[in-house]
Amino acid sequence: MAITSSQSLFKNIKVLIETSRAHVLQSINTTLVETYYNVGKLIIEYEQQGKSRAQYAAKILPSLSDKLTSLFGRGFSVDNLENMRKFYLLYSISETVSRKSVSVLPTSKSETVSRKSSKPVFKLSWSHYVFLMRIEIEQERKFYEIESINEHWSLRELKRQYDSALYERLASGRNKKKIKELSIRGHVIESASDAIKDPYVLEFLSLEEHESYSENEFESAIISKLEDFLKELGKGFLFVGRQHRITFDEDHYYIDLVFYHRILRCFILIDLKIGELKHADIGQMQMYVNYFDDEIKESAENKTIGIILCKNKKESIVKYTLPKNNNQIFTSKYKIYLPDKKELQQLMEAEVVYKRSINE
Repeated sequence: MAITSSQSLFKNIKVLIETSRAHVLQSINTTLVETYYNVGKLIIEYEQQGKSRAQYAAKILPSLSDKLTSLFGRGFSVDNLENMRKFYLLYSISETVSRKSVSVLPTSKSETVSRKSSKPVFKLSWSHYVFLMRIEIEQERKFYEIESINEHWSLRELKRQYDSALYERLASGRNKKKIKELSIRGHVIESASDAIKDPYVLEFLSLEEHESYSENEFESAIISKLEDFLKELGKGFLFVGRQHRITFDEDHYYIDLVFYHRILRCFILIDLKIGELKHADIGQMQMYVNYFDDEIKESAENKTIGIILCKNKKESIVKYTLPKNNNQIFTSKYKIYLPDKKELQQLMEAEVVYKRSINE
């Protein structure tokens, strides 16, 4: 009993210390970012007293960097001072999204005005903000900032999501109002289509583009990198199992991957196809979805969603195989390498144009 009590005491103290240290680190990080914001403010205010801002910046920053570095050490290079200057300019003239109500839309015009005039509250590291400032399009920058806060992205994960063109993939196919909401609320999932991406980028599987691999090897690679795959799927996905067997009249069928979506409150089935999508693949997924709706899901849960993940697909096959007003079965392509961001943007733009052409 004494040993058990001692172990319990140790665990409680350990949790307390770790929690305290985490809070201290967060406090230090917040204070550092606020300090850099105010340094940028002082630099801008000093420049505004001169006739030429560019000349003042060129003259004052190197001297200022030398003095601050000799006194405080690293962190005050000319480049970093320039970042602080830019940081203040960006976040003093536009509403920062780094606040507790980050995923809530303003309820009135007056509320929006009051938020813009309030002091920014920063919830990310300085390294996050340095990276975000490189994103020139304001709506895109705000989206990545919101998602970094809401999903607790590390700097590495932020860079990976940006390089995989997450914003463009989610914006593709949305109207202007929905695209604007991405920069105000982030990625909000309200319907099945909100949870689907096209394409999915699976470079973390470390499969070679021209390598021959089977669907079973593809599935095994995903399972071995399940945490990364869940991040790529997006928020709300919970893993249920693989190779889920269903039986009809002694015939067995196996669903590659089964997930549950806690936001949509429904099962999501994923079938993997390494070749080109065929109409029979869609019919098979329809069978899986119908079975889950009839036999597995509870009455309080929403209808099952099916995703066919394929290397190639023809939109005409999808159009004429799926039923009208379909909102349960989706087809998405996957890429097993991280393409150049501009290349990915061009591919998605071409895909949107092609979808429009066959639907007209």
